[in-house]
Amino acid sequence: MNLEQARFNMVEQQIRTWEVSDQSILETMEAIPRDHFVSQAQKNLAYAELQLPIGHGETMMWPTIEAKLLQALEIRPSDHIVEVGTGSGYLTALLAKLGNRVESLEYHEDLKQQAAERLKSLNINNVKLRKTDALGDWKGDLPYYDVIAVTGSMPVDARVFAKRLAIGGRLFVVLGEPPVMRATLITRVADKEFTQQGLFETRLKPLIGLEPKPDFVF
Repeated sequence: MNLEQARFNMVEQQIRTWEVSDQSILETMEAIPRDHFVSQAQKNLAYAELQLPIGHGETMMWPTIEAKLLQALEIRPSDHIVEVGTGSGYLTALLAKLGNRVESLEYHEDLKQQAAERLKSLNINNVKLRKTDALGDWKGDLPYYDVIAVTGSMPVDARVFAKRLAIGGRLFVVLGEPPVMRATLITRVADKEFTQQGLFETRLKPLIGLEPKPDFVF
């Protein structure tokens, strides 16, 4: 398979048709090789509209959802960014190319190490990777961030992350539980004032620690 052609086709035939028109995002997704962030066995599937498994029951997001996330966040070159869930490191690379600095949080040490090696090999150096529980022991480098991207879902409440936004800061998160889940943009417009905008319906696995509890059986 010609992977460069597959990457071009992903951008032109998948991403654009999902109403992603921000040229900086399209150019970044065409420049960053998504196949670099998957296993050798998955390379021919790297640009397909699939959730590819990466270990520990985790998956990469669909390419179109990654693009919609980036467009919703309106990332500026000066933005300090937090990514909750490093995963493969692919979205991390996109965020790093679009923003100033990325602090990426990963629960699994082996995924963090794999992502670090992939980012280093592409000379992406404006990322700090942390092995941490984002819902528990993460303290952060800064008190407030311009952008927070959450790559797992949360039931209804994202205040744990929204409170770390700077004024004007934007948070992307998928809220809800199956079968109703919605990508959501939360913006901090004042010290104690936030706006919330529903973007589109989708499904993501919950963040670790927020998995639905099984029904009680007598």
